[in-house]
Amino acid sequence: MGIATDIILLVIASFFCGLLLQRLGQPIILGYIAAGIILGPHTGGMTVSNIHDIELLAEIGIAFLLFALGLEFSLKDLQPVKMVALVGTPVQIIASIGIGLGIGQLLGWEWKQSLWLGAIISLSSTMVILKTLMNQGWLGTLSSKVMIGMLIVQDLAVVPMMIILPQLNNPTVGLPALGIAALKAAAFIIGMVLLGTRLLPRLLAHIAKLGSRELFLLAITAIGLGIGYLTHMVGLSFAFGAFVAGLVLSESDYGHQALSDIIPLRDLFGLLFFTSVGMLLEPHFLFDNLSEILFLVLAVSIGKGLLFSGIVRVFSYGNVIPLAVGLGLFQVGEFSFVLARVGLSTHSIDRDMYSLVLTTAIVTMVLTPLVSGQTARLYALKKRLFRHETLETSNLPADCFVRHVVIAGGGRVGFQIAQVLKRLNLPFVLIELDHRRFEKAKEAGMTVIYGDARQEIVLEVAGVKEAALLILTIPGIVAVRSLIVLSKRLNENIQIVARAAGPDYLDVFKELGISEVVLPEFEASLEMTRQALLRLQVIPADVQRYTDTVRQELYARLIDQESDYRVLTQMRNAEQQFDLQWLRLTLASPIAYQSIGAAQIRKKTGASIVGVVRDNTLKPNPDADFVLLPHDLVAIIGSEHNRNAFMVLAAAPENKPS
Repeated sequence: MGIATDIILLVIASFFCGLLLQRLGQPIILGYIAAGIILGPHTGGMTVSNIHDIELLAEIGIAFLLFALGLEFSLKDLQPVKMVALVGTPVQIIASIGIGLGIGQLLGWEWKQSLWLGAIISLSSTMVILKTLMNQGWLGTLSSKVMIGMLIVQDLAVVPMMIILPQLNNPTVGLPALGIAALKAAAFIIGMVLLGTRLLPRLLAHIAKLGSRELFLLAITAIGLGIGYLTHMVGLSFAFGAFVAGLVLSESDYGHQALSDIIPLRDLFGLLFFTSVGMLLEPHFLFDNLSEILFLVLAVSIGKGLLFSGIVRVFSYGNVIPLAVGLGLFQVGEFSFVLARVGLSTHSIDRDMYSLVLTTAIVTMVLTPLVSGQTARLYALKKRLFRHETLETSNLPADCFVRHVVIAGGGRVGFQIAQVLKRLNLPFVLIELDHRRFEKAKEAGMTVIYGDARQEIVLEVAGVKEAALLILTIPGIVAVRSLIVLSKRLNENIQIVARAAGPDYLDVFKELGISEVVLPEFEASLEMTRQALLRLQVIPADVQRYTDTVRQELYARLIDQESDYRVLTQMRNAEQQFDLQWLRLTLASPIAYQSIGAAQIRKKTGASIVGVVRDNTLKPNPDADFVLLPHDLVAIIGSEHNRNAFMVLAAAPENKPS
């Protein structure tokens, strides 16, 4: 099978290695690299046969990584920390290149290799840091905002580095070529902004109207790779074109959908990229050059850590932030692999240097959760204030809420719930992990916290200990389970309304002591059934009885049969029996053009008319002399039998049951 067999082996090995690394609390990309090492040519045993073909596919992985980066990029993400991100990060990159030059001189390298080393080590790992921050519960703190802001600018810096550095192989030829490349890049960006912002959104809008998910995905892929190939044809980087395409699409109405559709492709081809990185790593090289690798790990970690801490302090960030940023961003990142591959393919660096920086990057990534986890302990030596680092919040009152509602997870569902509570002037706190949705809630004047609701510090800021109700809109059962356990530990009396992905999870919620569970898809199916039966002229009371029965049968699994659930259901059914019901009179209705008294509605049916809507105006409690007209919307109350009798009386002759 050739390359097909190789891809199958890589995917299977990556799955098991990724699963193992995930269980050990490490980033899954390290599992991909480990799979590449295992199946690479330097370890023996089962080996990938078409390494060159895998490397060619990995180039598509690089393009997808940068295409997705462009789609994800938003200036709003940099707004809270714009100065340290936009000014401090370029300073950090230049200073890191200086550190690389110094390390290269100590190792006896020539200046070009030292320069490449500095550029490679200047980049930190977005994937590793996000994973670490989420695990430690600090996603949403000011220090995490500083780190993420600087990481975004670092990731963007990869693109000019990929263009500039290869031109330095021959300075006499490279500098003019660099100038030409810069002009081409500027012209391309201007052309994409002028043409792409007008043409591409219209193209996507047209394709979206066709209603084909496959065609939309194909269009997104064609745009990313096609524009990348176009830049390759004019002498620029293939990945650069993909990045610019993503950047242009990110500002369109379909940017968010494009990103969600492209992520599976990015992850799949990214897997091939990271496994190809691992296949180039030689394990014996690690043992043969152990002292040199340890020196490089220490020099890079200490140098970058001190550099980040110093820059953050210069920009007037105090408290724990300089320490947290220094201990968080010391590692070498995944885009360093991209840059190193470019250096290797252009013969700017040799394979030994590639193996050296690759091994250094992997070691620093593995060390990141351990080193970053020491932030609290180290800061506690100075003062015990780490737990009080401020989360990013909006409209949070100075005095804590009491008996309020905590909504964990914004999104469309959580945002809608928050809007209703806001209109009713009921106190609530919304917890949102997506920064764009956080900003949307902030603009709407809602009380909102940016952070991961599964972390204790976030729940404490939201006041879960004093809350009356917790609403969980998060669909994932694993996240919901951990959130329920943590919330119950903080407040054992809190009432919880949870969202479940399907009926199979009801038993899990029963074990956790949760009685209020909503099944969105099930409720949607019931409503669609109700609407369908009404269109089929089924008596509304029968429709209501059916939907209540189905709902009761499903949710009865959640609670004991002897509990109050049956009583509550019967009370709801009793309400329906005497509830208000609306009916629109037709032109052929026998009671049209008659007064309520003359039609003897109360005497013949037992139902009472309590309101009539005519010409968009409600006429409440009409008297016996009130004349009914065609197209009136009539409100009646009474038992199910009374209401059915009224429907028969008011129905047109051809619609009466025979």
